[in-house]
Amino acid sequence: MAAETVRPIARKGLDAQGCIEREGSLGRIPQPFRPVVAAAHDRVLDLFGPRLHSAYLYGSIPRGTARVGRSDLDLLLALRDEPTDADREGVRELGEALDKEFPQIDGVGTLLYSRDLLLSELERHDLGWFVACLCTPLLGDDLAEYLPRYRPDALLARETNGDLALLLPRWRERIEAADSDETRTRLVRFLSRHLVRTAFTLVMPRWNGWTSDLTEMAEVFGAYYPERAERLRTAAVLGHTPTADTAVLRTYVEDLGPWLADEYTRVHGTKTPR
Repeated sequence: MAAETVRPIARKGLDAQGCIEREGSLGRIPQPFRPVVAAAHDRVLDLFGPRLHSAYLYGSIPRGTARVGRSDLDLLLALRDEPTDADREGVRELGEALDKEFPQIDGVGTLLYSRDLLLSELERHDLGWFVACLCTPLLGDDLAEYLPRYRPDALLARETNGDLALLLPRWRERIEAADSDETRTRLVRFLSRHLVRTAFTLVMPRWNGWTSDLTEMAEVFGAYYPERAERLRTAAVLGHTPTADTAVLRTYVEDLGPWLADEYTRVHGTKTPR
């Protein structure tokens, strides 16, 4: 049973109208990561040329919280037309080259979509919100100018993370296929972050605020579900410092994940089918 207890941290991340403020800026990029961003800027242009509508940074680097040798470079690219398999391969090769060249980063993650998809009605409260609130413009015409302002409401909660039940079978397959400590460590990091963020958006409308900090997300969640609070705090830690422990992965897909998927459906319903 959820508990309406004293909230652990003040509500934050909203403007005077109660809308989610855009996080991150180019000015917050820590100095060690500036050469990486500059290289990504130029190479993305070289790769796509006039087909590129816009490019964005997201994650810890534009938020100014990246750690040298520990944080990855996160990019979102919007093309004027639909991405092809060759485009995705080019993005993969670009990421590998940047990761190899710059020891400051631990991997590159790139999301690649068309402009039309990002601005579509179906994605208005998922990818559209992601661009407008969590992405920092790096190149091109900012799509946020064509998107609404967003509030931390139940619609946003449902459309961003209301698909956990669909993801769990895929996660189980990935765990079964993981054949190295490196792969398992990356899986622990990814699943930990995804579950903490999903747990936070479960209670986000009640808390009425926004944060991207995993520790704060876990604390906010714990105020409403104290019986699950410690589990989320542990997941938040593993989101920053993951292990290769298969037992952790098992608990995610056998306990925490299924419980969270059921509770999410009960509270917010399920995400519009894609």
